[in-house]
Amino acid sequence: MSYVFTFLLSARLFISPPELLVRLCDTCIKQQQLDQSPLDTAKVRKFGPKILQLLTEWTETFPTDFREEKMVGLFKDIIHRIAPCDEAYWKTLNQVLQTLNQKLAAIAQGEESIVKVNASSVSSISDKLVGFKTKPPPIQKDILSICNDPYTLAQQLTHVELVRRALSGPDLQYSVFVSQQPCFSEQKKKTTNLEAYVRWFNRLCYLVATEICMPAKKKQRAQVIEFFIDVARECFNIGNFNSLMAIISGMNMSPVSRLKKTWGKAKTAKFFILEHQMDPTGNFYNYRTALRGAVHRSQTANSIREKIVIPFFSLLIKDIYFLNEGCANRLPNGHVHFAKFVELARQVGEFMTWKQIECPFETDRSILHYLHTAPIFSEDGLYLASYESESPENQVEKDRWKALRYDRYQ
Repeated sequence: MSYVFTFLLSARLFISPPELLVRLCDTCIKQQQLDQSPLDTAKVRKFGPKILQLLTEWTETFPTDFREEKMVGLFKDIIHRIAPCDEAYWKTLNQVLQTLNQKLAAIAQGEESIVKVNASSVSSISDKLVGFKTKPPPIQKDILSICNDPYTLAQQLTHVELVRRALSGPDLQYSVFVSQQPCFSEQKKKTTNLEAYVRWFNRLCYLVATEICMPAKKKQRAQVIEFFIDVARECFNIGNFNSLMAIISGMNMSPVSRLKKTWGKAKTAKFFILEHQMDPTGNFYNYRTALRGAVHRSQTANSIREKIVIPFFSLLIKDIYFLNEGCANRLPNGHVHFAKFVELARQVGEFMTWKQIECPFETDRSILHYLHTAPIFSEDGLYLASYESESPENQVEKDRWKALRYDRYQ
């Protein structure tokens, strides 16, 4: 299975999945003489389980390859050729196609939900920014009014991560090779869910920053900072490193980090510990150490909660990208550099294993709705809210505040 996964993952660098299946079927028909009558029953019965195993693994690990009718047609054709030798092949074909259709339907449903969520989020953001140009509006709700328990919010963030990560899995398989494909624009379409996952990370960063900058009183802002520190700690304990990094990134945005009086009011010892864990020094050495610990816990876990591993997704993509770009696809003798693809498949396969974990936490629809649709500020909006919370300290900040206020009233 490891070899098959590595081959199917890397082969698309050299040949499209439909063309690969065409060649595979042609080779099988010629080698096994499947176009002759009568068939060599003994020969086909020895060959049949192997081709069934290959095609079954293909549909399970790369289901989106079979969105094309041509792929399904080729699959059916090869099975129809060997089915007369064993009735069990028909049953297996129907089972595989049923499972495949269920997977494709689930992926399509997930993609539709992401589109709806993104559309509603964009609408909310746009409305918020239009209002902000006329006057600084109060937020009718804030995160603490929706959820004041850090562990509960960390659970719901984990729910979002697991759902979006499951949908981004097939895209991750393609993303490694997108830039090297001749038909770049067509391949780019296959990374829609991946891009949605990245947008979710950015949205969470800005949501954290917005929630901190909006309260008028310093005490309230400090309370929000302490709340998100606790949420980040719970994310770390769960193994949700992607939400953890998004929260830390949002708290480190300039409009937030400049609020010195607010930070002075907050208890920040736990924040600096978490920040140290995600320190980029040494190619994120501390984070990678913590990730290995989470992976080990997952492998020896007695409960589903302990199996959760959600890596810092942007760094994972970066690692895979540089591994792909840093090594040639072919050896000096012209052979495929298969050792490179074995390592790529290991990293992608590890992610695919993690994404199969179902979220053990109950869904809280009100919290999830807020996370996806709560209005957030642009960078300029954050700076303006920040300056109105704590006045500019130097000439650069004063000039920027003046320009932002001018733009607001235009």
